[in-house]
Amino acid sequence: MRVLIILFAILALTACTTVPEQIQGNYPEISPARVDRGVFGTSVRWGGVIVSSKVKDDMTCFEILSRDLDKYLRPKIDDSTAGRFIACKPGFHDPMVFAAGRELTVTGEIESIEVRKLEEFDYRYPVVAVDDLVLWQKRKVIMRYRGFYDPWYGPWYGSRYGWGGRGGYWGAYPYYRGPYGSGYVEPEVVRPDPAVVE
Repeated sequence: MRVLIILFAILALTACTTVPEQIQGNYPEISPARVDRGVFGTSVRWGGVIVSSKVKDDMTCFEILSRDLDKYLRPKIDDSTAGRFIACKPGFHDPMVFAAGRELTVTGEIESIEVRKLEEFDYRYPVVAVDDLVLWQKRKVIMRYRGFYDPWYGPWYGSRYGWGGRGGYWGAYPYYRGPYGSGYVEPEVVRPDPAVVE
């Protein structure tokens, strides 16, 4: 029985960490920030966070803030970026689903460079003609309490000074005190969910 439980756990873990088939393969290391005419027509695999989506005629184009990809080919959670790019795919992709903030991984050919205003700056966006894309499920965030015991804080102290006390919590989020000490609530992003494959 124990062996079966372990086997099912491994299978469940594998199902959650499989790289989507359509974005597998080998691609050259070309950064969106370093695209020039010499690499037009080259196939790439890029990912990032959707900034905006626009549907025009029979095409949906996404402005994407690029991110490095992790071992599952999902955009990493960090503040580094290799620039922005535009990814266009034939067909209607609802902007309410492909909304700002969602994570996307695409494969396709570098088609051109489009200059658009970004604030007051003329920004050069590489344009990718998308073959396949993966819209990733939203990440789940859980809250973990990181607390410690404070021997100088107790119900008599809180009651005397008019704050806290047994049964109460106070303080600006994410820091607070409770009846048994003080601590803080820390948001933590759990492991990636399976992808929504389009």
